[in-house]
Amino acid sequence: MLFAVLGIEDLIPLLVFGGIVAGIWALLSMISNRNSQALDRLSRLSRPQSLADIEDPNKKANAGKFQGLADAVKSISKPLMPQTELEQNALKNKLANAGFRSEAAPMVYSGIRIVCLAVSFLIALSIFVPGRPMGFRMIGGIVIITGIGFYIPSVILWYLRSKRQQDIFLSLPDALDLLVVCVESGLGLDAAMRKVCDEMGTHAKTITEEFSLANFQLQMGRPRREVLHDLGVRTGVDDVKSLAAILIQADRFGSSIAQALRVQSDSMRTRRKQIAEEKAAKTAVQLLFPLILFIFPGIFVVLVGPAAISIMENLLKPH
Repeated sequence: MLFAVLGIEDLIPLLVFGGIVAGIWALLSMISNRNSQALDRLSRLSRPQSLADIEDPNKKANAGKFQGLADAVKSISKPLMPQTELEQNALKNKLANAGFRSEAAPMVYSGIRIVCLAVSFLIALSIFVPGRPMGFRMIGGIVIITGIGFYIPSVILWYLRSKRQQDIFLSLPDALDLLVVCVESGLGLDAAMRKVCDEMGTHAKTITEEFSLANFQLQMGRPRREVLHDLGVRTGVDDVKSLAAILIQADRFGSSIAQALRVQSDSMRTRRKQIAEEKAAKTAVQLLFPLILFIFPGIFVVLVGPAAISIMENLLKPH
């Protein structure tokens, strides 16, 4: 159907574009396969022969099933992957704030952006190209739809990140109060975090998941300072970062953790009260827009409408 509508002159740019994309894809696939084969050869040569002989065949078979998929995702996502270490850390923090903590999360995210870009470009071509002459309007429509498709994963990531941070922000006061009670009753910080996870696991899954991961890292032998610092960075919530900083300071100077938690609970409660007062003060200003746009026109029609109708009837009445 598309070839019937388009002429030969309109098909030439599309064929050239398709050939360029296919050539780039083949080149990237060849480079990726060559690098993967070289790395496999180096890994086999670097291992002792005894370990190579007793390698688990099931593990090797399972790894071979997904190797092609992993190579494809890596080759697709490579153009959009951050180049500097600072940009890579920033992307990992954003994904961790949204709940994606896997090492392959940045690669998968970049691959999804490439796929959305290609799909939106094809959709734009199918909408604007058939039956329309080449012009500024067609090119602008293609660019707009392609840009929207390219930024859809970023918008979804921002929504998931803000939603998760909002859940942590709302459930943190209850978790902190329970931590204060547990620590003041004689439990240690690790046991108090486990108690919080047991009691709040049904209705505050996000914060209990973060506490469970932090508790697991403590049990594996990581230093408490690193675990608490990673907890604040992984969540991306300012209250959790301040809580981690206070606990690190209390652990460093040997002060009471219960007192530090109580101070943090009081400051958090004061901050939330100030946020509520700020939102209440903004309500009067925010109500002006719906009043002007929706309520005032209706009142104007009800009050002035009958009088306007009477005036029109009197003016149009023949004398």
